[in-house]
Amino acid sequence: MNDARSAPEADSPAVPRNVRQAAARRGVAAPLSEDSALAVEIRGLVERGAMDEARERFSGLVTAHQRRASRIAYQYLRDASEADEAVQDAFLKVFSHIGAYREAWPFEVWFTRILINGCLDRRKARGRRDRWFVGGEISNADEARASAAGPPSDPEHRLLSRERRARLARAIDRLDGRQRTVFMLCHYGDCTPREVSVMTGLNESTVRVHLFRAARKLRGLLGGQP
Repeated sequence: MNDARSAPEADSPAVPRNVRQAAARRGVAAPLSEDSALAVEIRGLVERGAMDEARERFSGLVTAHQRRASRIAYQYLRDASEADEAVQDAFLKVFSHIGAYREAWPFEVWFTRILINGCLDRRKARGRRDRWFVGGEISNADEARASAAGPPSDPEHRLLSRERRARLARAIDRLDGRQRTVFMLCHYGDCTPREVSVMTGLNESTVRVHLFRAARKLRGLLGGQP
């Protein structure tokens, strides 16, 4: 079944062909990053059946990527609770499929692809669920969760900040699929254009074009009426 996504398909964590090709172009012989080396070590522990030690070592990867992963998931899902669930699901999927990891590509790239595709699946599932609810009920539930974080000292400032975030979120949603993915990975995922190129299979120069066009379109959208 064809599934149009703003990020490439990855129904299993096995790396797609375009990522393998991009990794090959970078050169497999390059020194591994600390996270990639740790992932290789964990893979070896799992293969030897040392699961307790593997889980203990994997906690280091969780700590290193939790904050960034939460930012990415929230930008896709716009719901703190669901974003947390998506991040935890991604970590569980990574650990359970760590045997599929190969050091030819950065661990961060592999993990981020799994996370993004999980978020996209959740968005589609949410869209199906929302058809069964009254719109006001959904909005009120989201507002209640947002307020659960605790009120700041300045209610007016909080309101203005929330309105600005809402305008930006609406504008980002109006970007086309690839522009949205590139913009979110660069600005919320702290990814370089080269890293985005590996994740998406796009040429690095194409990534930069999408990023430029996304920023230009957002400036136009945000310069209009709220």
